[in-house]
Amino acid sequence: MRIALLSYRSKPHCGGQGIYVRHLSRELVNLGHSVEVFSGQPYPELDPGVTLTKVPSLDLYREPDPFRVPRPREFRDLVDVEEFLTMCTAGFPEPKTFSSRVVKLLRGRVADFDIVHDNQVLGYGMLDIEKMGLPLITTLHHPISFDRRIDLAAAPTLRKKLSIRRWYGFLRMQQKVARQARKVLTPSESSARDIARDFGVDPARMQVILLGVDDAFQPPTAPRVPGRIIAMASADAPMKGIATLLEAFAKLRTERDLELLLVTKPQPGGRTEQLIEKLSIGDAVRFVNGVSDAELVDLMGSAELACVPSLYEGFSLPTAELMACATPLVASRAGAIPEVVGPDGLCADLVTPGDVSELTASIAALLDDPERRAEMGRAGRRRVDELFSWRAVAVAVAAAYEETIADYGLDTVAARPTRPPKTATVAARPTRPPKEHNADR
Repeated sequence: MRIALLSYRSKPHCGGQGIYVRHLSRELVNLGHSVEVFSGQPYPELDPGVTLTKVPSLDLYREPDPFRVPRPREFRDLVDVEEFLTMCTAGFPEPKTFSSRVVKLLRGRVADFDIVHDNQVLGYGMLDIEKMGLPLITTLHHPISFDRRIDLAAAPTLRKKLSIRRWYGFLRMQQKVARQARKVLTPSESSARDIARDFGVDPARMQVILLGVDDAFQPPTAPRVPGRIIAMASADAPMKGIATLLEAFAKLRTERDLELLLVTKPQPGGRTEQLIEKLSIGDAVRFVNGVSDAELVDLMGSAELACVPSLYEGFSLPTAELMACATPLVASRAGAIPEVVGPDGLCADLVTPGDVSELTASIAALLDDPERRAEMGRAGRRRVDELFSWRAVAVAVAAAYEETIADYGLDTVAARPTRPPKTATVAARPTRPPKEHNADR
């Protein structure tokens, strides 16, 4: 099959979208398919055999100058103007404007592809793709309505709440587009239930396909660093539960010599940095970001313990990657995390999201039990070997492509107008007596 894989942003080393694009595209190519990725900035890192077509935006949120003001010569068309004006009014324009740009590109290339795969763009442009003659399938990792609820609950002022509501204005568009999607792939049963409830998507049109873990994530060969705890957060956002972990860590630090590695990039002067200063733990907390895959594997394998304190996750790929590194876990009983880690206590200790005391006690108990940590790490590795393979993901996704193409073909045939029966033109001619039909002939 010839596949166009669409992603409005594809950050390479953190955030589920970029990781999903890279590993799925590689394994689809290994299965013999042709994959062309269409992405806005930040662009993905792709493996040999996968083609990248860049769909440049104004890149208004790039580091180190987010919310930048572009120079006049940077504006190319009205879509760029829309993108900038939406940012100026506190909205998030990228899904909508990317969908407009990529549809223009695809319009002239309909014959080049058998199917288009939307990786949670869900912009209005997606509704035009099937009208152009290409079947469309959608991956929805989790409904962003959860992020919105958690951010609103954490907002300290009414003004901040209003700003958050405006930022998440794109959700109405995504809900509308998702409800019209032909087929929706999602990585967990938890996400499927939440998508049905929050976005109104028919469960019959959803299919759960687990995510995979890259083979690079392996148990360490070097000894783990005593007292090191690691936590992964693709974004410095309330949903990741970092504040809960910091408060628990501060309590543990009063009695233990510990180090906390946070794999994230904090917002300068933001909530996380302020809390670290307030708790007086700056000497024991280190931020790590911008590392390669190999460096990330080394970090995951260097910790005695990992913590996933999220308030919600649609899958939590870092959790599975930590299990692949045989790193014992304390994780929140939130979203899809229980599905990923399996029975409580086997590969991870599960705690109530946002409960500082419970998290503190669970981390302390695991730090005091090296034998249990080792067994938990081995169990996590076994679970990854059994369930989380990118090749298996690609095989399942390819089968979903074939079903979607066939379904689209049936709908296209059914939608063709039926030709009316030919109308006799005899009445328009000079009237003649009708011929007698001989029934015996």
